[in-house]
Amino acid sequence: MSLIDPRAIIDPAARLADNVRVGPWTVIGPDVEIGEGTEIAAHVVIKGPTQIGRDNRIFQFSSVGEDTPDLKYRGEPTRLIMGDRNVIREGVTIHRGTVQDRGETVIGNDNLLMAYVHVGHDSVIDNHCILVNNTALAGHVHVGDYAILSGYTLVHQYCHIGSYSFSAMGTAIGKDVPAFVTVAGNPAEARSMNFEGMRRRGFSPATVQALRRAYKLVYRSGLTVEEALEQLVASAEEHEQVALFRDSIRHSSRGITR
Repeated sequence: MSLIDPRAIIDPAARLADNVRVGPWTVIGPDVEIGEGTEIAAHVVIKGPTQIGRDNRIFQFSSVGEDTPDLKYRGEPTRLIMGDRNVIREGVTIHRGTVQDRGETVIGNDNLLMAYVHVGHDSVIDNHCILVNNTALAGHVHVGDYAILSGYTLVHQYCHIGSYSFSAMGTAIGKDVPAFVTVAGNPAEARSMNFEGMRRRGFSPATVQALRRAYKLVYRSGLTVEEALEQLVASAEEHEQVALFRDSIRHSSRGITR
């Protein structure tokens, strides 16, 4: 029995591993490569150049690898690269990159993009992230490992969402979110740290306490950001997670959510 429904339309130039499943009325264009074990449901559109890894699941009515609507885009052969074991739920839209930036949009491994999520051009989603229904990333957004963006979160272009961070439902993010920080509101404000995420990841009590102290230094002490970061040197040397928190602030180009 064929794993590709005869009603699917697949360009002869597309390269699909032998055990890729494709549902009816799905359209796969040229310059698309799909790895072993990936399942494509009905009514999906995949355009290239796009590279999709192993064991992904892409649900119905998703649009993967489409041209960006960015008005500067002139049809250049930019790319979408998706890793392994991602789940792309119903109605997700993922656009390829632009030559004005990195030229590619990147989805890492083990991510869950729930229904109607949008990933704009040149965005990067690292690994183990969850983007809940109707979250939208403008172009050039970077989402770090294990970040969770709750439903209807909106992220302005060029923002960096730090690893292990969390946004509440309906958050509008216009500045960078440091690693481990929980944000909420429109515009987004820092509320606390993602302690539940730390618990789920098995962080030690000593690490959690060090991150709690680091957060208070940056957000509650009345120090400038530069002064607070100077006081985190010793803790960052002892705890790599504090170093991650500190560096996500130090490398911010848009300013951090306060």
